[in-house]
Amino acid sequence: MLTNEELKNIKHVHFIGIGGSGMYPIAQIFHSKGFYITGSDNNETDTLQAVRNMGIEVFLGQRAENIGDADLIIYTAAIMADNPELIAAKASGAICCERAEILGLVTSWYENALCVCGTHGKTTASSMLTQIFVSEGRDISCVIGGKLPSINGSGLAGAGETMVCEACEFEDHFLKLFPDAAIILNVDADHLEYFKNLDNIIKSFTKFADMASSAVIYNGDDANTCTAVKRSDPKDKAMISFGFDEKNDYYAKIISKKGLVTTFDVFYKNEHVTTLRIHVPGDHNVLNALAAVAAARYSGVDWEPIEKGLDNFFGAIRRFQKIDEVGGITIVDDYGHHPKEIECTLKAAKSLDFNRVWAVFQPFTYSRTKLLMDDFARALEIADIAVITDIMGSREKNTDHIYTEMLGEKTKNAKWFFTEHDVVDEQTAQQKEFNFNQCAGYIAENAKPGDIVITTGCGDVYKLARILAGKLHDKEKG
Repeated sequence: MLTNEELKNIKHVHFIGIGGSGMYPIAQIFHSKGFYITGSDNNETDTLQAVRNMGIEVFLGQRAENIGDADLIIYTAAIMADNPELIAAKASGAICCERAEILGLVTSWYENALCVCGTHGKTTASSMLTQIFVSEGRDISCVIGGKLPSINGSGLAGAGETMVCEACEFEDHFLKLFPDAAIILNVDADHLEYFKNLDNIIKSFTKFADMASSAVIYNGDDANTCTAVKRSDPKDKAMISFGFDEKNDYYAKIISKKGLVTTFDVFYKNEHVTTLRIHVPGDHNVLNALAAVAAARYSGVDWEPIEKGLDNFFGAIRRFQKIDEVGGITIVDDYGHHPKEIECTLKAAKSLDFNRVWAVFQPFTYSRTKLLMDDFARALEIADIAVITDIMGSREKNTDHIYTEMLGEKTKNAKWFFTEHDVVDEQTAQQKEFNFNQCAGYIAENAKPGDIVITTGCGDVYKLARILAGKLHDKEKG
């Protein structure tokens, strides 16, 4: 593992996949520290242009010659082993590090690294906490998993000693971090292709709690989280709980829900301290807000910037993000890709005053779809109508022959569209666009005024939301 001492000899850092939401903030921080940065990516994006605007040279397309004379080459877990640029990097003699390892090193540079983990809600809670610090005017650094409109990206490189870091449990990546405060939102069965069972996941969260040097801020209502925390060694740490139950240090009582706005009272140690308003629906987002409140208060933030920050938070991009409203049909996009996340999102939507809730789901990876198929079916059945696209295989090959209709057949009120089995494993961009057009066409013909359509998944299903909006606009024009 790269050390801070070794880093002193590094001059040129190259990022393979620099336009990724997780890579861009790290590149920002390294750039702010005076390193010479270059990077590459396969797709032109707004983030890639933001990288160029920093004066960083970017290569479009990944080729061996891109690495140049880099001393340190950083790559993401999404880069396949046969990537020519990664192969050249490992043969070059330069130090090669996966993103999670470098993020761990970066967190060690800050005296107050607030690391937000949990199976669900990490990006929202991290974004809320970042928004609070921005409202306070604190010069923070942050690495979050999605784009926050107020900072126009997924990261900041500040000069202060506070850092907000989204800490992902995928393959135990969060165990590479150096958290001063560990914020644990919830613990659920996910990434079972790696963890195998829930108990192993809980053990990893216990290790993460143990790694915190000063505080553990945790969801006292979540049984698995409480198990993980109880198994940890509190040492001299502050142990701070949040939830709806009055036994918690911070707890909330919801006053009203109107549209996308939820208003709730906040109590600390059984004393009413403030009333807050958030513009993202669902009780789970009240818990995310409480986690951000507890972390902000632990970091010395007054109540006024907390109130202002949350009132100015309208969601991170792809977190119950309103895309359009056409002919009385509301289109929302969400990143939820685990059954529990989908359940929370759909229950939140059902609690609002829409006629029907549509769930448009893009399954992500064959292994997850296979392992959690029954759970996905139960979650999708919360919607009045479910539409399921082709599975996005991402880094996997479909060795188990898992297909969309297997999930569709288990899901009541579902309609599914899929590519023929003999080509789905080598799905092209054209095939995906055709698949998305099929789904969007069906919804455009059958959705009615007063309906809400939620596209959900961690792949590129957000494109389907925009295709649907276009079709509805065309239909409205006649």
